[in-house]
Amino acid sequence: MDTNMRPLISADSHVEEPPGLWFDDLPETMRGELPPEMRPTDSETQYALRVGAKKDGELTAAELEGERHRQEVASLGTTSVEARYKVMREEGVVAECIYPTKGLYLWNIEDPETEKFCARHYNDWMYDLLESRSERFRCAAMIPTRDLDNAIAEVQRSAAMGLGALLLPIVGTPPFNHKQWDPLWAAINETGLPVVMHQGSGHDMLFYRGRGATVSNLLATQSMAPRTAGLLAMSGVLEDNPNLHFVFVETNAAWISWAMTTLDHYDTSFRQYVGWVRPELKEPPSYYLKRQIHGTFQIDEVAVRMVPFTGAAVALWGSDYPHAEGTYPHSQDVVAGFAQMLSDEEASAITFDTAANLFHFDREKLLEPF
Repeated sequence: MDTNMRPLISADSHVEEPPGLWFDDLPETMRGELPPEMRPTDSETQYALRVGAKKDGELTAAELEGERHRQEVASLGTTSVEARYKVMREEGVVAECIYPTKGLYLWNIEDPETEKFCARHYNDWMYDLLESRSERFRCAAMIPTRDLDNAIAEVQRSAAMGLGALLLPIVGTPPFNHKQWDPLWAAINETGLPVVMHQGSGHDMLFYRGRGATVSNLLATQSMAPRTAGLLAMSGVLEDNPNLHFVFVETNAAWISWAMTTLDHYDTSFRQYVGWVRPELKEPPSYYLKRQIHGTFQIDEVAVRMVPFTGAAVALWGSDYPHAEGTYPHSQDVVAGFAQMLSDEEASAITFDTAANLFHFDREKLLEPF
């Protein structure tokens, strides 16, 4: 790594799972429960592959072999420690918080036991593959949520194993203001790990179809972040669990300032109507968002400009490697661009310090050559 580079922690990086990660090891009775995105798939049609396919859009045995090979090759650049190190050195990234890609569809599985199996299988694989092999990786454990006992057990197991964060869907079923989740928050509190919620998880991302739908769907998907953060704040979850932090991944962070002002205004206004605001928080909602809510971004000029209002700790930079909408291979230039609008302390918070604190990185080791 060039010593002139700013040392960066990417709070949003990904692994590309090999095509058969779940399908090949699942009991045959559970395979039908997998959503198409978690099966070996044709990247264009997204139809599940079957050897000797008979239906239009499915792949034959020969095509299956070729597609698996293509996906396996794509996976290698993200599942090899040395391959990741090579990219990190080029980019000046000294550590990464790593999330699944196909695994983000875990919460589309309706059967609790299949969901549990898939979450545990991924978590064991990620620990062995990356988390256990480098202090520069903090990998998120996927937490199954169809059954509360399964969720709590996997929180405790993943924390004991040494995984670096706990991944929940950004949309809960039931919603995360429901009292059902209180034992889960308590269990997570005991681990000291952050909750991470990636955009697009726990709900159907296809809000719209037709003209302009692709980009509009992305905007709608990211809008789940302020909605969930609002529930966590207004229900008292953040007030009752002051050490619990939520990182909304790949949602950008400009929405946090909007959520702060909007929630504060209506919290005050609606208290004029007896019984409308329950519970009544001890502090304004913005107090809890500023203290415990964070959003990651690749490029978000509005979030950067709102730092004097929100504080720098709400915003975390991430490269989104290896995805096309990320900042690779220009991360240093991107960071240098928005750092001009900040003090050195604020820029350091967004690109290094806050992530180091939340994900429990050893700062001194991160700054050593690798």
